Amino acid sequence: MPSSLHPAKTYTLPLLDPLLQKTMQKDKRYLETTRIPIITVSASYVEDLKGLHHLPEKDIAQDVVLSRAHYSMALAVAVQAWQKKIDPSQAWIVDPTNYVTAKDWSRVIFTETVGKVLARVSPLKKMKDLVDRFGRNQLPILSSISAPLLYLTQDIVRPILSMHIASGNILAAQGKTVVQMITDPHVRADYLNEAERKNMFFLVFDQQTKTDFIEKAELLNKKVDQNRVIVTGPPVDPRVVQNVQFKQVWQDSTDHPKPLRLCFTTGGLGTNKNEIKELLKQLLPKLNKTPQSYQLLIYAGTHLDFVKMVRQLTDKHNLALNQITCHDPASFGIRAKLVTPAIIQKFKKSLEKAPVSIIYHPQVVDANELLTHLAFPWADGFISKPSGDMAYDAVMSGSFLLTLQEWGEWEHNIRQLFTNLGVAKQAETDDIVEQLEQLKKTNSSGKSWITQAMSQTKQLEPLFYQGTKNIVENIEKIGLLNQPKQLK
Repeated sequence: MPSSLHPAKTYTLPLLDPLLQKTMQKDKRYLETTRIPIITVSASYVEDLKGLHHLPEKDIAQDVVLSRAHYSMALAVAVQAWQKKIDPSQAWIVDPTNYVTAKDWSRVIFTETVGKVLARVSPLKKMKDLVDRFGRNQLPILSSISAPLLYLTQDIVRPILSMHIASGNILAAQGKTVVQMITDPHVRADYLNEAERKNMFFLVFDQQTKTDFIEKAELLNKKVDQNRVIVTGPPVDPRVVQNVQFKQVWQDSTDHPKPLRLCFTTGGLGTNKNEIKELLKQLLPKLNKTPQSYQLLIYAGTHLDFVKMVRQLTDKHNLALNQITCHDPASFGIRAKLVTPAIIQKFKKSLEKAPVSIIYHPQVVDANELLTHLAFPWADGFISKPSGDMAYDAVMSGSFLLTLQEWGEWEHNIRQLFTNLGVAKQAETDDIVEQLEQLKKTNSSGKSWITQAMSQTKQLEPLFYQGTKNIVENIEKIGLLNQPKQLK
């Protein structure tokens, strides 16, 4: 985005919903006055946004979702800052996707549609890799979010935490102090576009990521102050991390056999659908046997086609499907306490008994809350692509991880990292039942790989568990060093 673009003081362009003009002014004011302003590019969750600001909302409307990760990781940092209640003075998240004009809305839909096709059709994966490597700065949505992004942030004087590289680069070019989160153990070239600017700081996954960042900057002849590249660890929601302390490690027992609880998850664009379908075909026939060896939970996210696929498979095997969805399970409100809603407590009981369950909600905020409160405390293991959010969340919740096909170099790095730590393996999609049976068997030390992996999740270095705490602390330090005296 050219640095010559200056937004109007009043954003008068027509939005999809007139009520969004009201939420936009409130979001702008909260960003200007909060301790930690957070910007991400993840989804359009306009109905939950209206509900947050106590305006009429439609809970059954379908969200446009580009990435659960960029939403959930931004929320993770906010939860760390909020602690017990949603407090705009401590942190505030805004996604400019919600404020794209009616005229430009087709570009958002186009971006989501293309993303879904590339993410779900394996033969098109090479095309997706090219987009990831060379084309992210050219995606049509970026020109659409720029105007609302600049308007929302024009009067912010504190450092802005950017959870998406596009928003970070746009704001840095405008002279804003930007703290850019690099969420994965991988450095895209896009992260280096504005890296020489003294108003740009970077928070990185680990020390190796920092080393890679400095080396790539040198290759591009970019002079980057190493003190502006800070190791924090990954952003994982504290509500997820707390599960690792209490989760009981699965152990096989011939006297009291305990079913292995497995959670299958897709991403914001519905990735790995065919792999998940193939795995369910193999596992569902095992659920009719007694004693029950497995219990399955599928996280469909906002994708109704996943629900239909799973229902067809369960019907074929005469299995009842426990569908978990409800009206507005998040129910977020300004200054409301961050507590588990009563309806979710009810769903927990249904999970205990059902052989197969599925989580679905058409809106990403609600789907993510169901995942957070239900799947992470419940599952012994996750079967998922090794993405930056789901892999971190799974392992930090105390679960082992079986990885599906990765969808980029960064996911290859994540898979390799957690494999080396002994908490992950690649899923053998051609024979998942045999693989699981082998992983359940005890070795010479009397422990199975599953038992050892779940135990190991409790013993990882603190960096993994304290990412959001480190992020918040470093943003505060940067703010003290770079802001006017009246803000110190």
